[in-house]
Amino acid sequence: MEKKETILLAEDEVVLGKLVKEALERKSYAVLWAKDGNEAYEMYMREKPDICILDVMMPAVNGFVVAGKIRALSADTPILFLTARSETNDVVKGFEVGGNDYLKKPFNLEELFLRIKELLRRKANARPAEISSKPYYFGNYEFNPVSQVLKCDAETFNLSHKESELLKALLQHKNDLMPRKETLLQLWGDDSFFHARTMDVYIAKLRKYLKHDDKLSIVNIRGFGFKLIEEQ
Repeated sequence: MEKKETILLAEDEVVLGKLVKEALERKSYAVLWAKDGNEAYEMYMREKPDICILDVMMPAVNGFVVAGKIRALSADTPILFLTARSETNDVVKGFEVGGNDYLKKPFNLEELFLRIKELLRRKANARPAEISSKPYYFGNYEFNPVSQVLKCDAETFNLSHKESELLKALLQHKNDLMPRKETLLQLWGDDSFFHARTMDVYIAKLRKYLKHDDKLSIVNIRGFGFKLIEEQ
């Protein structure tokens, strides 16, 4: 018998949680239903589900915190946020802590099914992540992509998951073009206008982190992408 894909559903609204759980089970998914953030993280640690659907506002621990803890353990587990909060800052924070997608309440179950299917498809088709424990050295900086820590003589920065992934992509293309569309597809799953604007926000943050070395710069090659330049 083919193994069912497992979904961790973290939702404290009992009526909505029961409705979504039963709907997903009718689609032949195995569903783990947690009613607060602590229970969700415990279930994740115990069961290692294929995908996580996290309500943002939950008792004990909110969905952003749970996502950050999950992302620290797994770079490839898809995370979908359910939220009544659609302000840009909240959405950006969701992606910053490692979320892959979000769905605003109230939502249509068919849209939820499609988003789950697409996230699982991306996960199945993704190339294995190239994880190296070796740090990158550039300019006056040292960057550890595993711990997500960026250091220079003046300061130490604890990067978010997306900041770390974006800096790693820039370093892999150092002094060469990092293609905009390819990077959006790799890190966000699509090249929509919203995600493109989100990437611009992270680029601005990385520029601030790198300001302690005048020989380093991130240049926008308009219409094509970005280039991390290290002058000799």
